[in-house]
Amino acid sequence: MSDAIASFVPATSRVSVLPIYGGASFVPQLRGLERGAQVVVGTPGRVIDMIERKALKMEELAFVVLDEADEMLRMGFAEDVETILASTPATKQVALFSATMPPAIRRVADTHLTNPVEITVARQSSTITSVEQTYAIVPYRNKAEALARILATSDVDAAIVFVRTRETAEEVGAALAATGVSAASISGDVAQRDREKIIDRLRGGSVDVLVATDVAARGLDVDRIGLVVNFDVPREVETYVHRIGRTGRAGRTGRALTFLTPKEKPRLRTIERVTGSRLTEAVLPTRLDVVAHRVGSSVAKAEERLAQGRLSVHRERLEQHAAQTGTDVLDLAAALLALSVGDTGGPVEAEVQLADHGRENRFERDGERGGRDRGDRFERGGQRGDRGGRERGGRPGGSSDGNRYRIAVGHRDGVTPQGIVGAITGEGGLRGAEIGKIDIFPSFSLVEIPLGLDSDSERRIGAAKIAGRQLRIKADSGPPARGPRDRHDGDRPARRPRTYAH
Repeated sequence: MSDAIASFVPATSRVSVLPIYGGASFVPQLRGLERGAQVVVGTPGRVIDMIERKALKMEELAFVVLDEADEMLRMGFAEDVETILASTPATKQVALFSATMPPAIRRVADTHLTNPVEITVARQSSTITSVEQTYAIVPYRNKAEALARILATSDVDAAIVFVRTRETAEEVGAALAATGVSAASISGDVAQRDREKIIDRLRGGSVDVLVATDVAARGLDVDRIGLVVNFDVPREVETYVHRIGRTGRAGRTGRALTFLTPKEKPRLRTIERVTGSRLTEAVLPTRLDVVAHRVGSSVAKAEERLAQGRLSVHRERLEQHAAQTGTDVLDLAAALLALSVGDTGGPVEAEVQLADHGRENRFERDGERGGRDRGDRFERGGQRGDRGGRERGGRPGGSSDGNRYRIAVGHRDGVTPQGIVGAITGEGGLRGAEIGKIDIFPSFSLVEIPLGLDSDSERRIGAAKIAGRQLRIKADSGPPARGPRDRHDGDRPARRPRTYAH
C-alpha cells in the first residue's frame, strides 16, 4: 500500500510515505518518524506501539483512512481501531474502505464518520469475463490429491491456491513441495518482510505456486499468475471475485478452479447468481492423465534437444549397451522415458475417484474448516440415549482427556456449536477434528480442545466475535461438582447445558 501511494507522489515532492508494521525492526521505523513523514501506512498493533512510544504524533493529523475495514474487524482488531481513533483529533477527516458492508462496519461508520457519503464502486465484469471459471465437487480428503494432479497437468506459468487458515496453507504448501512443486505458503502470521521475499520469488520465477490466505494475499499483483485455485470456497462472493481477479490481467486469459465439498454445492449457485457467470464442471485428471502429460512434456523437451544435435556419442552408447545385453533400443528408450516422469516400476496403484457428488461421510472435514456447513458433525445430547454424556457428580459433559476452555457466549446470545467451531478453527488455525465436546450454558460455553491452545491462538480466538460478543476465551478451571446456580434468571436453577459431541 505504501508503495502504491508513493507512486502517486512526484519525485520532486517533499512528501514522505512511511510503512510501519510488526515483524520488522523498530529502529528504521522510528528513524523514519523522527525525520518526519506526511503519510504513515501501518498495521493496528504497530501504530499503537508508536503512539504509546510518542513517536507517532497525532495532534496535527488531518486524514485517517481505514483500509480493508471488514478484514480488520474480522481478525479481531476492532478494539485496536477504536484505540487509534480515540487518539486522533476531532477535526480529522475519516475515510473507510471495505470490500463488504456488514453491520459491524456500518456501526464503525456511524460512530466515527460525520455525515458520511457512501460511494459504491460497481463490480467490473472485465476481469471475470477474461477468466475461465470451473468447479469440482471434491470431498475434503481428496482435495490435496486433486490439486496436485491439476497442477501436474497444467501448463500455466504460475498459480495461487487460496485457503481459509494458516494451518491449511502450511499443510497444502508442504504437500505440494513433497511432490516436487516449487511452492511456498503465506498467511497473516508471516512477517511482512518474509511475505515480501516470497512474493518477489513468485515474481522472479523461483516459486511457481503460492498457497495463501485471503488476508496475506491482499494487494498481491503478479502478472505471471495463470491459474487461481479456491482450495476452500470463500464465504463471501465478493471474496471469490477478488480471488479470481488475481489472474486474467493485462489482456491475458486466466483460469479459476473452485473446489466444493458435496455439502457446499448450494454455494455454486450463489456464486453464479451474484457474479452472472456460469461455472463449468472440471474433469479432474486421473493418474494416467498425469503420466501422459509428463510424458508429453519430456518428449517435447527431447525433441528440442534433438534439434540442437551433438547426440552421436549418446546414440553410440545406447546401441553399444543394446548389443551387449540384447535389449531392444526402443525398450531402453522407453525405460529412460519412464524414469524421467517418475515411473520407477513399482506396483500400479488403483485409481481413486476424486470427484464425488454424493454426501460426505459425516466425520469428513469440509473445506470450511468449521464453517456453517458443519452442522451434521454435531449431535444434540440425549438424542442417542446418552443424556449428553453427563456423569453423576461430574462436570457438565462428563470427564475429558483434553483441555477445557470457557468462552463468554451462551444460549442467550443465540450461539450454535457450528458458530463456535467456525470461530475457533477460523481464528485459531485448528482443524474441526481437534475440537471435542461443546457444552452451551445460558451465559457461557465450555469447549474441549485436547491439544490445547498457545497464547497467540488464545488471543486471536478471544478477539473473535459471535453474535456481536467477543469470545474472551480462557482455560476453564472447572466448576464444583454441583455448581452454583446461574442467577441471571432470578432464583431458578440454571438450565442444563446443551451438550454437543464432536
